[in-house]
Amino acid sequence: MARIEYIKRRLGNWALWRERSDNHGLGFPSRNMLANWMAAAGESGSKCRESTMPILNIEAEETDQAVQALKLGHGHLHETLVLIYLRDKGVTEAARIMRRSPSTIHAQLGQADLCIARWLEDKARVREEQQARVKGREWAARRHLDGG
Repeated sequence: MARIEYIKRRLGNWALWRERSDNHGLGFPSRNMLANWMAAAGESGSKCRESTMPILNIEAEETDQAVQALKLGHGHLHETLVLIYLRDKGVTEAARIMRRSPSTIHAQLGQADLCIARWLEDKARVREEQQARVKGREWAARRHLDGG
């Protein structure tokens, strides 16, 4: 099963966010990026520094919720994501640990992408329905106040 690229990107960001969260207590580094860059430039004498990928906290938290939702009913997919993204095991090592073939791990990554995409779509749909209800109530209240 083919991977879904935007889910794959989200999972990569989620893994960075989780790593930072585990190391610093929050999803972001404990110092701002400019301070980190200045400190590194001062230590090495170099004026260039490898750029770091910005992590969107809300997106990472949402992805974390989606991954955690896999525990119920899709525990094997959750375990696969943890091994690949959080424990930084490759497909071969994850296959050995889970006692599956590498092709099965690839298939499970594709299945996990699909489950996460559905979870995110469902969440977005619920959010849109809630927003529509609120707008409907606001419209009704304005109409009532206007005497209509």
